[in-house]
Amino acid sequence: MTENIYKGNRILLVEDEETLAIGLEYNLTEEGFDVKWAKNGREAIDFYEADKFDLVILDIMLPYIDGFEIAERIRSSDPKLPILMLTAKTEKADRIKGLEKGVDDYVTKPFHLDELLLRVKGMLKRKSWYKTASEKQPVYKFGKNEINFDNLMCKCGTEEIRLTQLEAMMLKYFVEKEGEVVTRKELLENIWHLNPDIETRTVDIFIARLRKYFEPDPSNPIYFESVRGLGYTFSSGRK
Repeated sequence: MTENIYKGNRILLVEDEETLAIGLEYNLTEEGFDVKWAKNGREAIDFYEADKFDLVILDIMLPYIDGFEIAERIRSSDPKLPILMLTAKTEKADRIKGLEKGVDDYVTKPFHLDELLLRVKGMLKRKSWYKTASEKQPVYKFGKNEINFDNLMCKCGTEEIRLTQLEAMMLKYFVEKEGEVVTRKELLENIWHLNPDIETRTVDIFIARLRKYFEPDPSNPIYFESVRGLGYTFSSGRK
């Protein structure tokens, strides 16, 4: 019998739609997760501040405090906690705003349970992998940028920012593949652990964010360049 590596992982489920939440809580528990269900934004903040979690599943439209503000509060104190956002299929702007607030990925409603479970497990797998990877190369410099992969703090010229763990993972993947063309398919499989047939613009959004952080001119990138019809390539500029 295969050991369930996810058993005991703690998930904060933030969802005010009772029927959906009960179903998710049941199925996640059946998968071996320890689930805490928050029915509104206030409960979500209270539960988060009182306890430790391995992942958050977060709806946007919530009573009292919405999902965007919750994501922002979590990110201000914990850049490494994976956040999966639940969003309406028609609200593309919400998905982009969520990613800008530090959400790692999203699932659109209505969704298949298998897809949600796949994303949850992928995010937890990333979290485990990153801990090992960051120990091998804690600090990396290119151009006027210095990245500390351990605490996720970056010096970008005169500015200082803190990456999310997923942003740092994506950057580290590019560093390890310097000079090679990295396809969206490859990123979805190796960073998001998703079937690349799943339609998503998440990769492009994250590339735009890396350019915004590290490029002298994001509209004319010199580090993260597009390769038409294939993907992206990273160059540190080192000789």
